[in-house]
Amino acid sequence: MNASMSLVHVPGGPLLLPADEVTLLLRRLASRWLDAADDLESGLEPETVEALVESLTEVADRIDAECIALLPPSIGEDGGDDASEESDPR
Repeated sequence: MNASMSLVHVPGGPLLLPADEVTLLLRRLASRWLDAADDLESGLEPETVEALVESLTEVADRIDAECIALLPPSIGEDGGDDASEESDPR
């Protein structure tokens, strides 16, 4: 499995990876493990692979959820301008 990641260097700080690329990598890895476990000659224990896949998927889901939580609310969802225009009788 080949994977390329976009690295962002912050001067004076650590290297950063885009979260969407990290979660994509985790999900691809989990998928490859499932494919390998389906091969009877792989020697992999399906129960172990299933537990590992579940763990990787949980981490990817948590990263996605944390990123979504950081997104700013879109206009109208916070009771802003759109809500006041709808209640204006003019």
